[in-house]
Amino acid sequence: MMLRIRSRDGLERVSVDNPNITVSQLKTLIQNQLQIPIHKQTLSTNQNLLLAKSPSDLLKFTDMCDPNIPLSSLNIAHGSIVFLAYEGERTIAGPAVHPAGSFGRKMTMDDLIAKQMRITRQETPHCESVSFDRECANAFQQYVNETLAFAVKRGGFMYGTVSEEGKVEVNFIYEPPQQGTEEILMLLRDPQEEKLVDAIAAGLGMRRVGFIFTQTITQDKKDYTLSNREVLQAAELHAESELKEWVTAVVKLEVNEDGGADVHFEAFQMSDTCVKLFKEKWFETEIGEDMDPKLSKMNKDVVVGGKDVREVDNDFFLVVVKILDHVGTLSSSFPIENRISQVTVRALKNHLDRTKNLPFVKRISDFHLLLFVARFLDLSDVPALAECVQTQTTVPEGYQLIIVSMANTS
Repeated sequence: MMLRIRSRDGLERVSVDNPNITVSQLKTLIQNQLQIPIHKQTLSTNQNLLLAKSPSDLLKFTDMCDPNIPLSSLNIAHGSIVFLAYEGERTIAGPAVHPAGSFGRKMTMDDLIAKQMRITRQETPHCESVSFDRECANAFQQYVNETLAFAVKRGGFMYGTVSEEGKVEVNFIYEPPQQGTEEILMLLRDPQEEKLVDAIAAGLGMRRVGFIFTQTITQDKKDYTLSNREVLQAAELHAESELKEWVTAVVKLEVNEDGGADVHFEAFQMSDTCVKLFKEKWFETEIGEDMDPKLSKMNKDVVVGGKDVREVDNDFFLVVVKILDHVGTLSSSFPIENRISQVTVRALKNHLDRTKNLPFVKRISDFHLLLFVARFLDLSDVPALAECVQTQTTVPEGYQLIIVSMANTS
């Protein structure tokens, strides 16, 4: 069988002849096949191992500390991912190529620049962690799970705050117009709608902080964390944001211990090098059907593991971010924009009727409701209405009348 080993160097593979081997025997195989000494290895099935910053942090990961425990008892089987932390440095094997500037060829400026473009793993993200509002995260995954059945891709922009310590808090997700297939997510962005979204966010004291998308059930069978298409899209949006703490989140189905499926969130930052390469147009943006999805293709040589290459394992561009959750002040019970069912004023009336026992500001404390209402207001009025929600203060009577009259036209 084959096991996937993810370390700071990306995703590598180890061949295992006997599925009943122990942790100790796996470490021996890693030493033989990946040239990492046994005494320097720490293994775990928990991806947070890659966030460990000190030897004491490594001691917290005990699920694979017993050398005699069989892999089968840890639910590790063919295709499973095992996370590996190790001390020291090593050289990663790569294809042999003729270096730029070899005999008989002049070194060009592009060659010199490429020689300096070294791609290594970025160990530390710029954001300390990302915390999701439970209700908004659930509203996003529930639609993908129950309506789309994870058969086509879905995406959205995450909005929230960034603390001085670099902690990102996601409080709502805006889902732009889009079309998804099993492999491709096409965002059909509407600049006018995004102006309304940004105006609401400004009134709420928030900003755009990241991009979230789903992988399909067919992608779960592929041997990558993010595909080359996903890396390109994530890098483009990260570069557009100009926010160093920008987060890319992935939602997918994973098989649990009982053979069922659980919805799983992962969070990353695209590395500084990845964003730089995208901005400077090093990526090949045309992706052919014959290209390996776990590799990103460059249009000139880069240096990986001491070798000049033009294909880079996508995992080199990903920096793992710790995920937390919280309960925010916004609800996500109002119908969400740009989905299969169109949002109508009838939905507004139903929402107001359902919440009639609450103070008015509580009744409209929902981003998706604010976006629906904002279409009928002047752009200059939108932040003021959203600010009432942020501060939970009385909504001016004029705004209340507009919203109630809209609902009563249904």
